[in-house]
Amino acid sequence: MTLPAFLLGLLISTLYGALFHLWRGGGFGRLILYLILGWLGFWTGQALASGLGLTFLSLGQIHLGMATIFSLLFLFIGYWLSLIDRNQK
Repeated sequence: MTLPAFLLGLLISTLYGALFHLWRGGGFGRLILYLILGWLGFWTGQALASGLGLTFLSLGQIHLGMATIFSLLFLFIGYWLSLIDRNQK
């Protein structure tokens, strides 16, 4: 993967995390959580699509389709897990 492709992927995954934070809200901690989840999901989807040879919505060297699906999956699961109340009696 070239540096421009990596930077574009980083920009897109950051945008996913930031837009999710804008939609769901929360403080600075939630923003960091959503950015990290967006990055992890995006690059997991990218690696999986690259390893399996899938070309669903490719943008140059970036497998945008799978990367987007995994990024959203990580964001929604992370959001759902963050709603668990740790102080239940």
